[in-house]
Amino acid sequence: MGAIVAIVGRPNVGKSTFFNRLIQRREAIVDAVSGVTRDRHYGKSDWNGKEFSVIDTGGYVVGSEDVFEKEIDKQVELAIDEADAVIFVVDVESGVTGMDEEVAKLLRRVDKPLFLAVNKVDNAQRMADAAEFYALGLGDVFPISSINGSGTGELLDALVEVLPENVEEDDDVPRFAVVGRPNAGKSSFINALIGEDRYIVTDVAGTTRDSIDTRYNRFGFEFNLVDTAGIRRKAKVKEDLEFYSVMRSIRAIEHSDVCLLLLDATRGFDGQVQNIFWLAQRNNKGVVILVNKWDLVEKATNSVRDYEQKIRKQIEPFTDVPIVFVSVLNKQRIFKAIESAVEVYKNRSKRIQTRALNDAMLPVIEKTPPPSYKGKYVKIKFITQLPTAYPQFAFFCNLPQYVRDPYKRFLENKLREQFDFSGVPITIFMRKK
Repeated sequence: MGAIVAIVGRPNVGKSTFFNRLIQRREAIVDAVSGVTRDRHYGKSDWNGKEFSVIDTGGYVVGSEDVFEKEIDKQVELAIDEADAVIFVVDVESGVTGMDEEVAKLLRRVDKPLFLAVNKVDNAQRMADAAEFYALGLGDVFPISSINGSGTGELLDALVEVLPENVEEDDDVPRFAVVGRPNAGKSSFINALIGEDRYIVTDVAGTTRDSIDTRYNRFGFEFNLVDTAGIRRKAKVKEDLEFYSVMRSIRAIEHSDVCLLLLDATRGFDGQVQNIFWLAQRNNKGVVILVNKWDLVEKATNSVRDYEQKIRKQIEPFTDVPIVFVSVLNKQRIFKAIESAVEVYKNRSKRIQTRALNDAMLPVIEKTPPPSYKGKYVKIKFITQLPTAYPQFAFFCNLPQYVRDPYKRFLENKLREQFDFSGVPITIFMRKK
């Protein structure tokens, strides 16, 4: 479970450039299939061997400056609530602005580690100008240039010093997070499980506030439920997946082993649900998709099979995921949902012996070797599973750089055929023998 760092600041101070430098990724990852621009404002960073998640809050408010003024307070407050550390980015070119002072006022009340990064400092004159930001009363000033990277090293050194250690949760009890968009029925699902109204459920989106863990022991299973405050949309903010939801989902997803992604059957597997699915996959968590309110769907035009196929089409290429149709209201198939989550948890922690792995996979590879590339032939000699928290495999071969993604996908599918990894993302590495 990694730490979370939030980047705050008014528009156009260079937050995104700084963010891209931290996560070493230049472009938005666009999913060509569904045209969802996958969430550009969330990524993983690693400095001196310490991994943490970074969220660029600025990307979540699109609109005029005045909309932004209203939103920035909420954003900063949420960043303060949910993140382990906050980086406040300001711009040396414009000096201290009224909006910067506004943000500083909120940040001064905070007892979390806070870093003031003065951006666009790329010459000696600007270095001198950066000093005026001491007036904000937020302690040390870190002059940086996110375009060429100067100063970011010092800032990151100071940041990783104060981040909490990555604590591995005690491993014998699975941790399940129930995620999804508002009003999909998350709180009611948890009530149906626990059999008591521990979460007060009303029809107002966003009534659940804090994340509460519940140790749960029923149907012969023991697990922790990581509850997440409902993912909610603000009518004013017209994004695919906006800041509130992202912050809360990331927190829950990172804390869990398996995500139960609950969706409302009448609304379908829409962009926001896809984004949450993708966050879970990118964090290498197990996933079970729960289709709630199936009893309300017009049966004449929808069969379970068609509906399921539609979802699988949207989650390609990671389609090996259990989909359970539930009705939280009628308490239908709630047990089945938990059973599936426990199965996925087991799949995620599964270890396959090297011998069994090679016996199963080498004949497959011999029959369908990697296509030759520029006249070179790749020979895969040996396979082993890496000792990590989720399934990763190393395939040792003579020319790892010539193995292309489609072949890696072929190998992944064959692994899934031979060994049950349903609901779990798999990573495949090609290594030099």
